[in-house]
Amino acid sequence: MKFADALIEGRLVRRYKRFLADVELSDGSVITVHCPNPGTMLGLADPGNPVWISDSGNPKRKLRHTLELMKVPGALVGINTNLPNRLAEEALAAGRIAQLAGFDKLTREVAYGRNSRIDLLATGEDIADTYIEVKNVHMLREAGHFEFPDCVTERGAKHLRELADMAQSGHRAVMLFVIQRADGDRFSLARDIDPGYGAAFDQALSAGVEAFAIRCKVSIEEIVAQELVPIAEAACGHNNP
Repeated sequence: MKFADALIEGRLVRRYKRFLADVELSDGSVITVHCPNPGTMLGLADPGNPVWISDSGNPKRKLRHTLELMKVPGALVGINTNLPNRLAEEALAAGRIAQLAGFDKLTREVAYGRNSRIDLLATGEDIADTYIEVKNVHMLREAGHFEFPDCVTERGAKHLRELADMAQSGHRAVMLFVIQRADGDRFSLARDIDPGYGAAFDQALSAGVEAFAIRCKVSIEEIVAQELVPIAEAACGHNNP
């Protein structure tokens, strides 16, 4: 996924009220930008960190600019949680996840379950309908080790329960974690942060849900979901590359 226009570099002044951030630009001016990330952004939102923002070009928009990337020691990190569905779709269409191949069509936001919408539905003549839930990952607390979630997510647990229902009813159900950074080589759940999500994940796997984690190459020009990384809890039945 290439950014439509060149990103603007700045430095983070502060991130606050979940969806707001103040950014200092190269000329010393400070602007308030939209921060499209409801999580805690643990380990990322330190004042002074280099950031890159996009410009919508729309002066009538309440917040014209959007926070896209942050730089931390050793990595450039994508923080926009609106992008992983698109990144996943591009990776699937390009055949980068061999375990999820053979479909003829990918459809976004299909209604299913208990008043929910699945991120991607893969269909085709020779494959079972495959329900794919996508989650954004950007947390790394230990060198080389990606984790999710960075805060309690009851909504995420609900999605896992609905995936489990689909698997038990005979469909293929997949949990796909899209990691918007490249400085790690394994993934696991942050069970200390959200034990409920961990329990829902284990129950989903027992019901037949598959899980994959794909790492992205991130630059100021583009983000590309490139390769699977092992899920470090293989004893629980996770799928590994």
